[in-house]
Amino acid sequence: MAGDVVGTSIEQGAVSGSVNILKLCVGMDSIEDLGIWQTQCLKLRRKQNLRPLLYHATRKVPKRRTELLNGGSIYWIIRGAIQVRQLITGFEDGQREDGAHNCLIILNPELIVVHPTPRRAFQGWRYLDLCDAPLDMNRMSNNVLEDMPHKMRRELIELCLL
Repeated sequence: MAGDVVGTSIEQGAVSGSVNILKLCVGMDSIEDLGIWQTQCLKLRRKQNLRPLLYHATRKVPKRRTELLNGGSIYWIIRGAIQVRQLITGFEDGQREDGAHNCLIILNPELIVVHPTPRRAFQGWRYLDLCDAPLDMNRMSNNVLEDMPHKMRRELIELCLL
C-alpha cells in the first residue's frame, strides 16, 4: 500500500514507493570534508545574492523523480564506502557554464551518517533500493562509531572491519 513503511526504511523515514541515489563523493576524504565544502558553497551563494541552495548537478534527469521525492536520499560514497546521506527535497532545471542544460538535485543540508558500507567507484550515479541502503548510525545499537575520528573509521572500513 502506498505510504506504508517497509524494511529498514522504518528506521530512516522512507516509505514504500521510495528509492535513493548512490553517488561517488569526488575529492572528499571524510564526511567532515563534505560538510565543510557544502557550508562554503552556501556562504558563496549568499555572498553572490543567490538562493542558499545545496544541490548536485547531473546531466541526466532522474526518471524516478516521484519515488526520489517520496523520502529518497542521495547516499555519498567517500573513500570506498557509503558513509553519509542527504534527503532529496526537489529538482530544478539548471545550466552548466557551457550553456548546456542539466538537472539540479536539491538536497537537505543535514548530513546523516550511515553504517559504513564498502562500495566500488563507478561513473555517474545509480539508483539504490531501500532494501540495499545502509542503516543510519543513530538507529544502530552501537553509536560509538558515530563519535569515532574519521581517520580511524576510514582505516577500519579499508580493513573491512566495519
